[in-house]
Amino acid sequence: MILDSFRLDGQVALVTGSTRGLGQGAALALAEAGADVALLDRADASDTAEKIRALGRRVHLIRRDLVQATPDEIASAVTEVVDELGDLHILVNNAGIIHRAPAVDFAADSWNDVLSINLDAVFHLSQAAGRHMLAQGHGRIINIASMLSFQGGVFVPAYTASKHAVAGLTKALANEWAASGVTVNAIAPGYMATDNTAALRADVERERSILARIPAGRWGTPADLQGAFVFLASDASAYVTGTVLPVDGGWLVR
Repeated sequence: MILDSFRLDGQVALVTGSTRGLGQGAALALAEAGADVALLDRADASDTAEKIRALGRRVHLIRRDLVQATPDEIASAVTEVVDELGDLHILVNNAGIIHRAPAVDFAADSWNDVLSINLDAVFHLSQAAGRHMLAQGHGRIINIASMLSFQGGVFVPAYTASKHAVAGLTKALANEWAASGVTVNAIAPGYMATDNTAALRADVERERSILARIPAGRWGTPADLQGAFVFLASDASAYVTGTVLPVDGGWLVR
């Protein structure tokens, strides 16, 4: 049955940035589809963990600050997942931050922090997970891109640079690993009602202009991405790789 190909029973997933918002939504979706889930975050992800346990799935918490962690410390998270949950089949690189300032005033520390989490950590985790997945001949890596993987944005030069780079990295890894059974894809959320967009939603004129361009006529929610996460994590997407999938209410086609 076709629906069986979407099941994740017996799979183990690692999701970064999972305390709330898109990351929590991803973790819960994968758990509902049958996966056990490791949660990597610099904050306490116990709320997400309790929701996963309530679904009857195993969960493991990993505390890492992806700005401060070395490449080896980031990669060690993969070893920890395998040791604690027995394997790793799915990696969701969701953790990300954004800083807003005009380019001429953009602080070097802000630039470095954004690139550290949004790009460097994505590569180091994907590299470590890729080694494990290539050895077992199967794996799914899902990165989080953005509308700013396609566009320039305003006052977010580091975020835009990082999300363009995530799209390119997704394609580069997909080229190398597809023949070994490891797919690498990205989801590009549209304008989502999360903490990252709180400033935009608080600006009445900016929010009005954004909503006017979204054919669906509303901000997205974490639930709007859950189907895409399960699809790209499952065997239903076995022949899909190197794709940046917009889930944007039609923003890009307007």
